[in-house]
Amino acid sequence: MNIAKYLLNYLIFPGFVFSAIVGLLTTWVDRKVTARVQWRMGPPWYQPFADTVKLLGKEVVVPAGARRTGFLLMPLVGLAAATLASTMLWLINLNPETSFIGDTIVLVYIMTIPAISMILGASASANPLGILGASREMKLLFAYELPLVVAVLTSVYKAGSFSLESILAHQAQEGIMLGSISGVISFIVILLCAQAKLTFVPFDIPEAETELAGGSHIEYSGAALAVVRLNMALMFFVLPIFIITLFWGGIAFTGWRILTSILKYVAIVVIFVLIKNTNPRVRIDQAVRFFWGPMFILSVVAMILAVLGL
Repeated sequence: MNIAKYLLNYLIFPGFVFSAIVGLLTTWVDRKVTARVQWRMGPPWYQPFADTVKLLGKEVVVPAGARRTGFLLMPLVGLAAATLASTMLWLINLNPETSFIGDTIVLVYIMTIPAISMILGASASANPLGILGASREMKLLFAYELPLVVAVLTSVYKAGSFSLESILAHQAQEGIMLGSISGVISFIVILLCAQAKLTFVPFDIPEAETELAGGSHIEYSGAALAVVRLNMALMFFVLPIFIITLFWGGIAFTGWRILTSILKYVAIVVIFVLIKNTNPRVRIDQAVRFFWGPMFILSVVAMILAVLGL
């Protein structure tokens, strides 16, 4: 009975199975909206699942000269981190009592692991384009993490705690963070940082298919590529939930709030996709200047406004 309960709670819902299914469906929304923007029909809803199953059945080719262990292990580490972040967020939203002091900090750190795993995996590939992609990923990580952390601290300061339970309780009592000027500014900052964390255009610099032919992903194939894509799908699922939890009152499965929660999630996903389809790719130096300049300044302004009670 305990094993069945563990599997249900942590592997099926809200663990890996649930996260993977919703993450893959989210990538379908991305592809469908992108297709409609480009006046195409787009794929059927099951296409991401078919692609994943097909890749899992194909051979994994390890390039000559690659460090085999690091090359193959790192995508699994990233997938485990994304799954852990998703499970934590859903457990806390469904039952805030599962929260603990400092879980916001823990989540921010866990969500950096998928990017770090791709940096290490690509560096172990022995492919010059893969290593260049890893270098760009590292610079991009250093760029967006600074304003992202300050934006997160705005919600932490307003709630007076690093616990997500306290942040959700504060929003339930005082209104959502988006109801304040500081909350709106932080929301905009974290949206753009999340766009970079997902390596979506205009921040798809580490992959840059027209320049690096896939960059950090160039040497992955078969089941390993399936894991890489699952990792990206899970992060596409995790980041909107994290943003909703911090700034938009969280997710709920009671009464009319179910529909509201779904609409919040879809709205953020659509914003990501629209930004992705309406902007050109920037250079890595432009991205670093953007996040260390305007975005960091905006995040600091939001923090000052939060201190002032605005």
